[in-house]
Amino acid sequence: MVNIVIFASGNGTNAENIARHFAGSNSVKVAALFTGNPRAGAIERMSRYGVPCRIFSREQWNNPVEIVDELKRLDTRLIVLAGFLSMVHKPVIDAVGGNIINIHPSLLPRHGGKGMWGINVHRAVLEAGDRESGITIHYVTEEIDGGSIICQRRCPVLPGDTPEELAMRVHALEYEAFPAVIEQLAAQL
Repeated sequence: MVNIVIFASGNGTNAENIARHFAGSNSVKVAALFTGNPRAGAIERMSRYGVPCRIFSREQWNNPVEIVDELKRLDTRLIVLAGFLSMVHKPVIDAVGGNIINIHPSLLPRHGGKGMWGINVHRAVLEAGDRESGITIHYVTEEIDGGSIICQRRCPVLPGDTPEELAMRVHALEYEAFPAVIEQLAAQL
């Protein structure tokens, strides 16, 4: 059994999708949700699946000794960032031997970096006149959106798309691809 920990800051739809996918799995267990946002929707979503939540303060995140200790106590083999908006510090990355992944709602390296999250990304794609968008699942480094790419999935940008319409197609790709990639990576751990 491979224990994974999900980090999320917001609504938590991707986190819930992952928890639902692995509920009852014999190979992957969602051991916990970690968040720095005590009002994150992800907390309630994960409680539906019996996933415990660890809320940490900004101070704890900036000096992550307790967080790293908790990850080790949980025998965490893979960290999954599912809408987690803070930079990840090297001790956290090292705690799982670099086995930490993120999902980004564009085809990196396009539309990545500081400020490029959520609806901001979809606006940038439309403003750039891109004909396609999609998702990138990548390893996490200390550089924003800078880790090596594991998987990309594409969708068209349609004439007259709004950022919200494009976001819906991109979310559909996220829900399909993220659990599958986690399953593949867990099988290699």
